[in-house]
Amino acid sequence: MTTEPLVREVVRDAAVGVGVADTPEGLRAIRHPGCAAAIWRRQTLPGFRAWIDGLDPACLPRARIILPAEAVRAAVAQVCQASGTPEGPERDMLIDDIAALAGIFSGILRAPWLRLRLDVVTTDACRRFHVDAVTARLICTYRGTGTQYGVSTDGAAPSRVFTVPTGAALILRGTLWPQGARTGLLHRSPPIEGTGEARLVLVLDPVDDPEEEA
Repeated sequence: MTTEPLVREVVRDAAVGVGVADTPEGLRAIRHPGCAAAIWRRQTLPGFRAWIDGLDPACLPRARIILPAEAVRAAVAQVCQASGTPEGPERDMLIDDIAALAGIFSGILRAPWLRLRLDVVTTDACRRFHVDAVTARLICTYRGTGTQYGVSTDGAAPSRVFTVPTGAALILRGTLWPQGARTGLLHRSPPIEGTGEARLVLVLDPVDDPEEEA
């Protein structure tokens, strides 16, 4: 993965309380008071993008596991192998990137364990704007349209919706964030029903006690 500048007008118009950065260190903004979300904006390398977009959705990795961050690389490698994800430098790049994001997220949230999901989405899953019932959540869309977000003052769908670029890493505060005031920032999976699009989405949640999550 590599970071490249995006259109800055989008950043200026984005909702208050969303930190946007060109480096992974910028994701630490989620710990700042009043920051409801942080985005590491980056674009995937063209070769990787062509590879992952060209894969049969049946070969995209799928997983739902709880594990420490240092075990993510080996676990995702096994998932890719079991899913039939073709071997090669692009698969290695995907595995390494997921492991890197897991390490970054674990460090920011000081989470000893993570709940990792790799979802292949072809329907309007989670199409309603909402806030997750977690402390915080990292989302990265490797294939397809990215997560959408906006601000609502009354809980209704936001009047202005922003789409996180494919490949960018997004951390959102959830309802369990300690001493967190309501920010009005809502998000959703983009509606893609009937388009033929297949999204590959990484979701990471912090876990304090894996036995309680079983």
